[in-house]
Amino acid sequence: MIPVTDRLSINEDEISISFIRAGGPGGQNVNKVSSAAQLRFDARHSPSLPERVRARLERIAGTKLTKEGVIVITANRFRTQEANRRDAVDRLVEMIAEAAHQPKFRVPTKPSKAAKAKRVEEKVKRGTVKKLRRARPDE
Repeated sequence: MIPVTDRLSINEDEISISFIRAGGPGGQNVNKVSSAAQLRFDARHSPSLPERVRARLERIAGTKLTKEGVIVITANRFRTQEANRRDAVDRLVEMIAEAAHQPKFRVPTKPSKAAKAKRVEEKVKRGTVKKLRRARPDE
């Protein structure tokens, strides 16, 4: 089990990791070694995720989500398979933790009549002060 939050964890069997060749510089070794990790997680059919977390996760995943509901994360930051594997799993856990966090419900409010009147009063005072500072030609 991979812990995500104190209440949520995903089974390691739900994640499949394959190793692919990483692009970029690397000399002669780049064509021989498959060090980049490609993680696949079926978010749409995962029994570990509650429905609300699943819906938010699909929104958060964005372009990493396929049409079938599979999240694909490619990690090639490091030179070793193990470090890239850890990086991919960490990025998935971070994404699921963000989806599990429920934002606070915001109740929209309006300023009161007194607050509006106070604001207008302060604007008038400020305008008066600026008007008194203006240099007036001698009459």
